[in-house]
Amino acid sequence: MIDFHAHMGFLGREGRPDRPNLDADGLVALMDRRGIDRAVLLPLESPDWGGGYLLNETCLDARDRYPDRFIVFACADPRYPLAGAMIDHLVGRCGCVGFGEHVNGLPLDDPLNRKLYAKVDELRLPMVFEITRPHICFDEPGLPRLEKMLAEFPNITWVGHGPHFWSAISGEDGSQPRPYPKGTITPGGAIDRLMERFDNLYADLSGMSGYNAMTRDPDFTPGFIERRWQRLLFGTDVCYANEALPIIEWMRTIPMDESIRHAIAEGNAVKLLGLGGGA
Repeated sequence: MIDFHAHMGFLGREGRPDRPNLDADGLVALMDRRGIDRAVLLPLESPDWGGGYLLNETCLDARDRYPDRFIVFACADPRYPLAGAMIDHLVGRCGCVGFGEHVNGLPLDDPLNRKLYAKVDELRLPMVFEITRPHICFDEPGLPRLEKMLAEFPNITWVGHGPHFWSAISGEDGSQPRPYPKGTITPGGAIDRLMERFDNLYADLSGMSGYNAMTRDPDFTPGFIERRWQRLLFGTDVCYANEALPIIEWMRTIPMDESIRHAIAEGNAVKLLGLGGGA
């Protein structure tokens, strides 16, 4: 299995001491226990997400220690004046193969974000982004800003994540104020509509947001997987050492064709990242 969405470092500070920190050794040990072969490390360099920071350098050091276990994306805050040059350096000199995690306090289509997207588009990278209303990469119900960005930056592979990305799996997106809506998923959700229209939109199943979307309506999930499995990516969004990570057991046990399970668990990531083989 390839975890397309992993973190480490000092990210559980709001829950200390109940959320112990993860270093590279601890994350590899967790992966070994849970049967995960490789993980994409996503730095967090914007101040708006309150759980802590994870620097590019920390992730690169972990990859250099465990080159067979970790893949690293680049991260830069769009408000940093040299963000584009930083991305060039991290990709060209340091071997980062994508961008993210993109979590900042600007609207998804803010001019500063669009300037950053232009660089990611130029480099034709995958980008993991989060939408959490009202404070992270804001978009309205129905994801109209994302729709514009998908069209404007077609060379980015947009990998969606977060509570208000995944709430848009339902046509009633926005009808429940809570971040993890419950109950029936109605047809006509923005995720299905945008994945039908744009080949450059993928979805990351990590975190409680992805798990909730996959489990809140058992009658809807099989059809969604059948329609979209080629662009779904397994991930955990692990941040600290003792997380439950129920998406792992879901990935292993939900009834589906084994070729589809393999694609979501690792095959799609292999293709997207050009890894050239299974994990």
